[in-house]
Parts: sequence; C-alpha cells; structure tokens
Amino acid sequence: MKVAIVGAGKLGLAITEALLGGGNEITLIDKDESLIQKVSSRYDILTVAANAKRVDVMEELKIWEYDLLIAATDQDDRNIVICSFAKELGCPQTIARVRSPEHVEQLDFIMKTQRIDHIVNPDLACAQEIYKYLTEKYTLKDGQFLADGVTILEFKIDKIPALIDTQVRDMPAHLPNVLIAAVSRGGKIIVPNGSTKLLAGDTLYILGQEQHITEISKRVHENKVYTDLKRVMIAGGGKTGYFLAKMLNDFGAAVKIIEMDRARCEWLSARLNGVLVLHGDATDTSLLRDENMDDMDAFVAATGFDEENLLLSLTAKQHNIEEVVAKVSRKNYASLTETLGVSMIINPVDMCASNILRFIQKDGIVIFSQLIQGQAEFIEVWAERGMPLTERTLLDLDIPEGVIIAAIHRGDDVIIPSGRTKVQIGDRVIILSLLSAVPKLEGLLKH
Repeated sequence: MKVAIVGAGKLGLAITEALLGGGNEITLIDKDESLIQKVSSRYDILTVAANAKRVDVMEELKIWEYDLLIAATDQDDRNIVICSFAKELGCPQTIARVRSPEHVEQLDFIMKTQRIDHIVNPDLACAQEIYKYLTEKYTLKDGQFLADGVTILEFKIDKIPALIDTQVRDMPAHLPNVLIAAVSRGGKIIVPNGSTKLLAGDTLYILGQEQHITEISKRVHENKVYTDLKRVMIAGGGKTGYFLAKMLNDFGAAVKIIEMDRARCEWLSARLNGVLVLHGDATDTSLLRDENMDDMDAFVAATGFDEENLLLSLTAKQHNIEEVVAKVSRKNYASLTETLGVSMIINPVDMCASNILRFIQKDGIVIFSQLIQGQAEFIEVWAERGMPLTERTLLDLDIPEGVIIAAIHRGDDVIIPSGRTKVQIGDRVIILSLLSAVPKLEGLLKH
C-alpha cells in the first residue's frame, strides 16, 4: 500500500512506525525541514520537506498514485483542507486528525462535504475510554463476541483468593476451561505467559465458553455496571478534560475541573453547565485540600504534561482516592507507571494510531474489536486462505510479543488453544494484542 502521511509529530511518527515492515511504501511530509532531516536519518522512507496544503506540492507528489493520505498535523483546518485537496486530485482514501470540540459537533457534515473517509480525535477517544472505565468498570455486561458462545469477564483477583501468588500455567486447577487473556496491574495491561505470577490487586480478563464464564461470574459477582460514581476531580481543562467533564456531568456525577489558564476556564464555564470550573494550579496541594480531594471517588490527571500527570496521580493515590487515571503520552514512562498504583494509564497517541490502523485494515477480515483500558485490544478475525496464521501450529508461529491467540470458534465448538493447536481456514479467531503490538499482527493476517 502506498501511503502519504502529513505531519511528523508524535502521531505521524507513530503511524509511520506502525506501517513500516508491512510492505507499505510510505512518504512522510512536513513543512519543518529540520524535523524532516531527523526523520529521514531514522527511517528508510521517502521524506519531503514541503507544505502539503499547496496543490502544486500534491501534484508533484502525484498524490493520485497513492492509496491513502493521512493528515496528522496539529491543526484541524489544515488537516481538513489537505484531505479535501488530496481527494479532489484523485487520492482514493483520506484520513484526518480533528481535535476541536466545535468540529466534533459536526463531523458527519465535514466528512460529507470535504469527502474525508475517516476522522480520528485522540482527545475524544481518550475521554470515551476513561468514561467507560469509570462508569462501567470495564465489566462487560454481555461480554460476548460475535463468535457465538465466546465470552469475556473482568474481575478483581481478590474475589478468588486462591489465584493470588499462583502462575498462569496453574490456572486450570482453579478455573478450568478458561484462559487468562490479560492482567491489569498498576494501571498497565499485561499480556501474560505461563510463568506470569498473579498478584494481589490484579484485575484479570478471562475468556472462554459462555457457560464456563457464567459460572465464574456468579462467583465473583462482577457482571454488573458500576454506578457508584458521585464525585470526580479532573486536572486539566484541555480537550480531553472538556470531553470527559461533559460526559461525566451528563452521567450525573459532580465534576470539578482545575485549569491554569483563566481564558480557558471562562471557555469551559460557558460550555459546561453544572460543572465546577476552578482557576488554579492542580499541583497546588492547598488548593486540592480546599476542594476536598479526599472526598473524590475518582481523579483524572489530564493536563498537557506527562510529568505533571504522574505527579498528580501519585498525590491522588496518597489521598486514598479509589480510581486514579493518568493521561501519559511518552512510552518511556511505562515502567514508572507500574509503581504508582494508578487504576488506568491511557496513551492518546497509541489510541489514535490504533484507530487509524483498524480503519486501514478493515477489509472484511476484522469482525469485531474491543479496547480495554485504552492499552490493549481484543480483535476477532476470519481465518482466510493464505494467512500465515493458518499454516502452522501456534507454537511454531512467529507470534509477536504482547499478542496472544485467546480463542478459536470452529463450527459449534469454542477452543481455548494450546501450543499444538492449528488455526483452520474458516475459523473465527479472537486475538488479544497490546496496542503497541497491533501493527505487528499484519505478519499473521496478511494474505
């Protein structure tokens, strides 16, 4: 596939890295020449230092020869115009990053009039995932995939104490006929292997036949929607904070949002009826104390600075707030987040890149996908002729790290696979993958 990516920021580079190695021909365009020079020395791709908003630049690129253009700059209007020009010049598919709340309210109109095929909004996506976590506790009410009878359940390991300090390979002795597909520990999703040790405080995602999951669900009593969310404090009144505050306010929670910029506070206050908007520094402990931080049911650190979000998360945990969520964009903070004990870490760049990849790869193979905590994804796919997935046993397949083949639906049977299992053509296969590993799945699914 021939892809033009406009914008060499975090998102543009994340998409570039995701598409590398998949037989794709990538051109990365940015008007910042120094940035393009850095990128060209790092990746084996075509780089162009130019203004993609100019029609003559598009014509020189022969954009009509590309299969897809992705506009991922930090300016909404620029992305919309670039996609519109590309489509007018003959590029068959375009994707735009659009972040403004004003634009979000009229996405359908923008897509229709500008002929944009797909729009991604990292801030809205983050807010939706955080909202889902806080209000539903990620307990899937039905939890059933499209493959009939395959069901997933989330529960705290403390509900079955016998599992604490055991290894995943010992699971059948305690919970037969199911698979531990993922473990949430300290806000981070782990894709386990047989030697992974389960610890107190872990949240488990198990998968299996509906009848077996139902039996376990009765034991843990966690198959209901969580609604005891009355008071939430959000640090940061940016786009993510705005979208989340609006959702939680509509849900019925009492929301406080702290924002440093006075003009932004006025903007928020005019648009968030019922939300208490506070002008101040969220790292000011006296302000947090005055605003009764200890009484909060949940705290969300959603400022524009990773370091500040991590510090605020630590402060919230010290105040014994039950649910603490942090927005963190830098992957090199991953190991640090494990020690903080936060409930959820969410990376907007990874989420946005994953959304784009799912759109690109939607060719009838992917049946269903379900994000968990914004870090990993259950994907259900058809096994088709020519896929490497169908050619060898799972033990002999080159399955990427962070990926697990969780279940296979074959005819009327649900198979929890072992290393000796071989996927057959026509199977419906449920795969769990960390978002960072989703691009590597192409090696198993391409045909």
